[in-house]
Amino acid sequence: MNLQLGRNLLYLSQADVSAAGLTMQEIISALGGMFREKAGGRVEMPAKIGIHTMPDAFIHAMPAAISELKAAGMKWVGGYPANSKRGLPYISGLLILNDHETGIPLALMDCTWITAQRTGAATALAAKYLARPDCETLGILGCGVQGRSNLEALVLLFPLKKVFAYDTDFERAAAYAREAQSQFEIDVEPVRQPKDAVTASDIVVTAGPILRKPHATIKAGWFREGAFASLVDFDSYWDPAALAQVDKFCTDDIPQLEHYRTIGYFQHIPPIYADLAELVTGRKAGRQNSKERTMACNLGLALEDIAVAQLIYERALAKGMGTWLPL
Repeated sequence: MNLQLGRNLLYLSQADVSAAGLTMQEIISALGGMFREKAGGRVEMPAKIGIHTMPDAFIHAMPAAISELKAAGMKWVGGYPANSKRGLPYISGLLILNDHETGIPLALMDCTWITAQRTGAATALAAKYLARPDCETLGILGCGVQGRSNLEALVLLFPLKKVFAYDTDFERAAAYAREAQSQFEIDVEPVRQPKDAVTASDIVVTAGPILRKPHATIKAGWFREGAFASLVDFDSYWDPAALAQVDKFCTDDIPQLEHYRTIGYFQHIPPIYADLAELVTGRKAGRQNSKERTMACNLGLALEDIAVAQLIYERALAKGMGTWLPL
């Protein structure tokens, strides 16, 4: 048990969280283990609750506990689409970890890096079961933080050779292409039309703002046979007719998706085939042939955040990182 317990709280800034050195491969593995615990019913995660101060914006409270990891805590996270016009991040917030046995606060840390990395890792984990293993082309729609973390995760699992990058701001897509090409040594082409990022791709990631009313840019016939899509921005990019062509629609948590449906989201999605825990444990088959169109809409779970935050906390303690604050 931490000797500081009950007297001090470890504060980890965004720089500290990133510098802890947790790799994307470690995060993907951590999420795989967490979903196995979820499948076994050895976790606790109430549905997100939130407040909404601006159109299409949210601030959510996301608590969770994972017995096997002795991890418990809550993320308080906001997503404000208009922040980019202010030079501010779309996603921001804090995460608090509590001692699993006593409930005493252990650490407070920035959650921006965690949110980005675990979301990319969740896409890769879903793709492991739903995408063809020989996928070589990737379409990224939305060249922000999630466009980067999803690419970072997917290059670890698939032999990607070409990325098509689309953004409503073409210069942003061009900058993303230059950066990603240098970082991952992969051919990245900025495209001016969203169709060009979808029709040519084995994997499609939509990573724009989350909208209650989808703009429905992706039309029927664009999503190619045998492709996989990750809906980081819920169904915001997808026309109902395009969604209707999907053979298997999956999510990371069915009760939370159903909750979102009751408040106006996901009004035209296909029937839900499986959740990610069922895929990870083999209770449901993933992709069963090379022609299936498959899709995962991972909502972003508190369990993912807490699993990653616990590892960061342990790494920070071992490295002597962060700032101790009195309780």
